[in-house]
Amino acid sequence: MSAAPAIPTGYQRFEIRGAEVVAHRDHAAAIRSAMEGLTLHEWASRQLGAQPMRGRAIAYGTTLADSTAVVVRHSQHGGLLAPLTRDLFVRPTRAPRELEISVRLSSAGVRTPRVIAYAIYPALAPFARADVATQRLYGSAFPDAWARADSEHDQHAMIGAVVELLRSLRAAKAQHADLNARNIFILGQQPTAAVVLDVDRVEFPATSAGVIAEYNALRLIRSLTGERLGLTRPLTQAHISAIEATGDLAA
Repeated sequence: MSAAPAIPTGYQRFEIRGAEVVAHRDHAAAIRSAMEGLTLHEWASRQLGAQPMRGRAIAYGTTLADSTAVVVRHSQHGGLLAPLTRDLFVRPTRAPRELEISVRLSSAGVRTPRVIAYAIYPALAPFARADVATQRLYGSAFPDAWARADSEHDQHAMIGAVVELLRSLRAAKAQHADLNARNIFILGQQPTAAVVLDVDRVEFPATSAGVIAEYNALRLIRSLTGERLGLTRPLTQAHISAIEATGDLAA
């Protein structure tokens, strides 16, 4: 049997009705309370005023007993094999990796939602299912925020926030295998700030920061300029050039 994943500082591991739970110590009591008789995702779905959020599967925005706003999602596979694999993952699932990377990115100054807790539920060996609760952020994915940016000033501020995020990923030498427009979240605050999502797809390859940054920039530009995204206001060449500059190998 493989060793249990290491627990980052500030988190604690415990068990509830056979489920392995890792929660930030500030929220462990609230997570325990939520999971009395329910999975974490079931609990979230039943909360008064819970807000469904569509993605690969329905997640729920709600509030823990300690007043912490969270988004709780049930882990699901994507891709061609999703109808077969659905929500079954080889233990320990992706949840521990998401927590590890989230903590590493945050420590390096990269904006990303804080993982509040995850729960892993045993299934037929060697598989398991998982729920993840993250800090709830208020704002919109880049395409929706861009559609509402009806002035050059707002557009400039958004691109500046994306550039700042890409620069922070470069400094952390963090390469995102699925860096696309919908994995960039624009916070509804001033000054404008951008956050990276789906961090379980982030790696830290042993190569130069410039190579990693170029990879990130090219992936994001491909998404932002692709026909499938269908932005109502296409990016200008100046916007694209600003993003390209974050991947300048000589920088």
